[in-house]
Amino acid sequence: MNPAQRRSFLRRAAWAAAAHTLPRWAWSKPPSLATTPFSLGVASGDPAPDGVVLWTRLLIADPAHLQASHTVRWELAHDSRFSQIVQKGEATAHAGLGHSVHVELSGLEPDRWYHYRFMLGDATSTTGRTRTAPAATVLTQKLRLAFASCQRWEHGHYAAWHHLVADHPDLVLFLGDYIYEYATPRNTEGLARTHSLRHASTLADYRDRYALHKSDPALQAAHAACPWAVTWDDHEVQNDYAGATGRGDPSAFEALRSAAWQAFYENMPLRAASLAGPAATSQWHTLQVYRRLRWGSLTHIHLLDARQYRSWQACRQPDTTSAGAVRPADCPTLTDTARTLLGHGQERWLDAGLAADARTTDSTRWSVIAQQTLFSARQNPSGLVSTDSWDGYPAARARLLQSVSAHRPRNTVLLGGDIHQNYVCRVHAEALRADSQVLASEFCGTSISSRAGTTRDKVDAIARLNPHVLLARPDQRGYGLADITPARWTTTLRVVLDPMRADSGIATQARFVVEDGSAGPVAA
Repeated sequence: MNPAQRRSFLRRAAWAAAAHTLPRWAWSKPPSLATTPFSLGVASGDPAPDGVVLWTRLLIADPAHLQASHTVRWELAHDSRFSQIVQKGEATAHAGLGHSVHVELSGLEPDRWYHYRFMLGDATSTTGRTRTAPAATVLTQKLRLAFASCQRWEHGHYAAWHHLVADHPDLVLFLGDYIYEYATPRNTEGLARTHSLRHASTLADYRDRYALHKSDPALQAAHAACPWAVTWDDHEVQNDYAGATGRGDPSAFEALRSAAWQAFYENMPLRAASLAGPAATSQWHTLQVYRRLRWGSLTHIHLLDARQYRSWQACRQPDTTSAGAVRPADCPTLTDTARTLLGHGQERWLDAGLAADARTTDSTRWSVIAQQTLFSARQNPSGLVSTDSWDGYPAARARLLQSVSAHRPRNTVLLGGDIHQNYVCRVHAEALRADSQVLASEFCGTSISSRAGTTRDKVDAIARLNPHVLLARPDQRGYGLADITPARWTTTLRVVLDPMRADSGIATQARFVVEDGSAGPVAA
């Protein structure tokens, strides 16, 4: 198979996993497998008013069946006992796609819950629960949205996911760092748990890393509880990579990135439309990760990709393991207006989306910019500026602020992750001028399990220098929960009491409210 044929096969395989209805008698029984094939759980994603994506990935231990593709049956029902079947069919778990299954459903009723499951031979998966979005023109009265990121295996257990399930969200936004590419450090003191996988660099390595994370029962339960919409950050590939550039030999990094991106698609509930892009190579040179999700006219989510198209970090030397920080006076590249975090194409796409949100005939109550990291500027007592965050791309941030200011969506809220800290901020028209107009609200969530790498004293010192920062806390892990109605947005920051325990309790760290038509969060 030549490179173009291989890429074409991968696309066709993804599309072939889309739903097609078959009578029960047409289902064929596959050869028996040596292990429970659904050990990695089930998931659903990207809900639309008429459909949703169902996902699973077979875990096959028997070498005799490892290279074969398998036909998986699926069912969608109104009830958990599957006595009221809505749709059923079969899809192929292709060996070339890691035996993953992506079933794209259509023809469903808007704004309702469903149950689903997969079957292979005599094996049946756990039952997942999913839902469709409301019709695009309906001003639905509520949405409970959870947002989370950063779940390094060794740094903590996934108790946060257990409690998130109990909070009953309608949708989960995962904002990056689903896996970490690292091997377990030699010094395991202070770690919650360890693993035996090597530093990921091949497709098999990345597949194994997703299998490790997805083996956690709390994470599996969270995936099965409701649909997710996922994006990535750097650790799905390599720490602090930027666009087509990473550490090491360029051709070796290209192969590594391609392997990592393929594994991301295989393990996430993404639509086949994610495979848009150049097809004439043997590698995964692009995935369409940025996209929009609409929840009636209540909420329009612009889910961004802040890795694939970004410029190299300012004044970063080649082959360094991380981007680091600089003094602006020593780094003129920092303010180069040609530099971009999102890529100019994605910037134009987002600008067009915000313009559409603001139109009277297509008015959206809450415009959500969901992306990877802290958007608001931070002055640091040290005078240093992080080059991997939005602070490292000030011209790109200014262009986005200009877009919000020019189009004036009714309410704009930014969500982020990455920094393993909870931040709540007022977003000003000029990032570091507290006397400039407040354009938006920002909630940057802490990690599910990853350590912060800073101290409370350092974060408090930063907050004192930045009056637009209303809350900054580095010391706890958890997730954000947004209750959205036409009248107000309420964010509750949920934090686990002890990330070293799988059975940790949960607490509310803070709660903030944004009233319709009034930019900027207020402590509740």
